[in-house]
Amino acid sequence: MAQITKKKAPRRSPKSDEANPAVKARNTRASRERFERSRDVDPVGITGKESPSEILATAFPAYVGRQERTAFEIMCRSSDDDCATFMTMSGAMTPAGLHQSCLIPLIERGLVDCLTTTGANLYHDAHRLIGHRIREIDPNAGDLQYRLARIIRIYDLGFWEETLLQTDKLFSALLMKPAYQKKMTTTELHFLLGRDVAEIEKALGIQNPSLLSTCWRFGVPIFVGAVQDGSIFLNIVKLKRLYGDAFKLEIDVNDDVFEMGAMQHHCFGTLGKKMAIWILGGGVPKNYTLQGEPLLDQILGVPTHGFDFDVQFCVDPVDNGALSSCPAGEGHTWGKVSAESVQYGSMYVHCDVTAVFPWVTYALLSDPRVHRTPRRLYDAREQAVATLQKEVDKRKKKLALTVEFTLPAKAKRSAKAKKKSKPRVAARV
Repeated sequence: MAQITKKKAPRRSPKSDEANPAVKARNTRASRERFERSRDVDPVGITGKESPSEILATAFPAYVGRQERTAFEIMCRSSDDDCATFMTMSGAMTPAGLHQSCLIPLIERGLVDCLTTTGANLYHDAHRLIGHRIREIDPNAGDLQYRLARIIRIYDLGFWEETLLQTDKLFSALLMKPAYQKKMTTTELHFLLGRDVAEIEKALGIQNPSLLSTCWRFGVPIFVGAVQDGSIFLNIVKLKRLYGDAFKLEIDVNDDVFEMGAMQHHCFGTLGKKMAIWILGGGVPKNYTLQGEPLLDQILGVPTHGFDFDVQFCVDPVDNGALSSCPAGEGHTWGKVSAESVQYGSMYVHCDVTAVFPWVTYALLSDPRVHRTPRRLYDAREQAVATLQKEVDKRKKKLALTVEFTLPAKAKRSAKAKKKSKPRVAARV
């Protein structure tokens, strides 16, 4: 008996659904209902009596202003949820004083638990410690004249060349101390520097603390992903070449990357906290922090779901493929950000950080309820690393399979080809 094959019903294309009058009417009705639920753009006149959060809530209804308002709302939510907050900072932010106006106050209020930045930001912060000033200058006054006068320019900021030379001496003297003569991660390096800088500040009676000493006092670990790309490390290079094996400081980049993953695993695994990332700029600090999630899930096989809140302030366009401007949705495809964050907890604010972030900080800190006991993640780093290592040890058999790959065999030369080949004769010059 011949088998009767049942014909499959043809798949309905989205276009056929759109052509269906009933479906079209339902979609139109849903769109109109969503529109009717949207907020009205009808701000009232500013009187000067409003609080910063009220101004953000009512006077920023559109464009980059609304991006800023949404970012502020997400930062408030992450604070209300007692998230473990990882902040990244790239660009010349300490010369611009952003750490003094914004970052240090946020750390002191317990709103930042971990920091990833550049070596340059930590290096330039030390200029003020030893009495040098950074001044506002005219960026169009002529770089040839600035060079003759030995004035270093960072766009519209300037300082004497001697500032760099004196800062090099400061870090060289600190790095030669016995406590530094070992292999360590960037968090250990910056913890030691913060401790020693705090002692200098105390001896000199300095009232405005540096970023290094503040993070040391509040137990905030400082990661620097491209540690070799900065003047602190350039002085490490000098000392190694000057003293050879007698100078024993080394940066363990393998342990450093593992430690970042361990810190994040400690926050969501051991502490049971949601995680937020606040990104100022982009660059290496951004990815070095976000890559902790793929390290855990993709490479080490330790389950994670990515950051729960993702807020970024960056001037780069999002359509050039650069990592600095990668929005949360794109990051979600890499496993760096959770699906919930993409839908409800992320915002990319297309702006110059220095133009927007001081205002957002002011709005945050103007609310007396926004205050947390410092989490002191640095104090938990050894425990965090040991806990993650146990998770890796549990998965050794599965992980062993990930190092197997059939490499193509090297092509064998035929006897005929060997016979034809002749030794090369060096050309005369």
